[in-house]
Amino acid sequence: MPISESRLEQLTELAVQLLLDLTAIPAYSKAENNKAQKLVEQLTSYGLFPGRLLNNVILTDNNVGEKPVLLLNSHIDTVKPVASWTMDPHQPILKDDKLFGLGSNDAGASVVCLIMAYLHLSKKTQPYHLILAATAEEEISGYQGILHVLDHIAAIDFAIVGEPTNMQMAVAEKGLMVIDAVARGVAGHAAREEGINAIYEALNDIDLIRKCRFEKISDYLGETMATVTLIHAGTQHNVVPDHCEYVIDVRSNELYTNQEIYEILQNRVKSKLTPRSFRLQSSSISLDHPAVLRGNSIGLTPYGSPTLSDQALMVNPSLKIGPGLSSRSHTANEFIEVNELRQGIKIYIELLDELEL
Repeated sequence: MPISESRLEQLTELAVQLLLDLTAIPAYSKAENNKAQKLVEQLTSYGLFPGRLLNNVILTDNNVGEKPVLLLNSHIDTVKPVASWTMDPHQPILKDDKLFGLGSNDAGASVVCLIMAYLHLSKKTQPYHLILAATAEEEISGYQGILHVLDHIAAIDFAIVGEPTNMQMAVAEKGLMVIDAVARGVAGHAAREEGINAIYEALNDIDLIRKCRFEKISDYLGETMATVTLIHAGTQHNVVPDHCEYVIDVRSNELYTNQEIYEILQNRVKSKLTPRSFRLQSSSISLDHPAVLRGNSIGLTPYGSPTLSDQALMVNPSLKIGPGLSSRSHTANEFIEVNELRQGIKIYIELLDELEL
């Protein structure tokens, strides 16, 4: 059901002010307490009854029972500012209908737009139980953010994950796996060409990884990619190294599990591979899901997202969608446009109001 223009303007004004207040508070991952407390105070001033789970802020409606559970989720933590900011990243300013400040785009805009959508949607009975979680530690995929929340709330049937997608529907998201690799050799004196050079052993394996192609190609995420990004070996110039370490960055599509990718790579190389974690899996949602069908009906475009979010830590179906552009995230002079906030609120409401899951 469309939202009236007057109501939309009211919610947009609230969103702008809330985002100004929140962006002024530093909230690097694991240090979100002050921002979480400010958010609790602001939500209380709206007549809501927020709760805290560590540095996560939770809202639940009273619409419980045998209905499916819909989660609205985005994160309040930020990365640290890069050196090239030309203004104070924690002194947000509103200029030419743009709100500048660290975390304004990623993902403060999603947080405030989801809150405004919650304010509107929870005013009437919906065919679902609505929960909102503004969570910590997303930027580091930490254990005290969305994972902690999911352990303490009702089982989720569907989630909206707020990240900057220009309010288009990310129906698939690439996963991430970091692998530590060790190539072994035999030490010797470089002048006598003794030993087995671990660097050369590693180079052979790295070439195999570079040439590796994963056969299953996703319509939305393309190929799974494995890229060597770090390497270290040697102690001094005249010693043939017996040990070479390197790191592989793997970005998986939804057609492979991280475990499968690890096994493919380990069977291909002689180096010992040790994944740091399997948990950040790729995710996707059926194109026949009611939320995707509703999105299609209101003109949203489905696509595949190459960037990681808390979606990777959820087992339930989810859709990543939010105001702003991913290309602005983690950059100097980060900003969000006021019109993007307005559109974000409008589309969230049109997407979710009276949605039958």
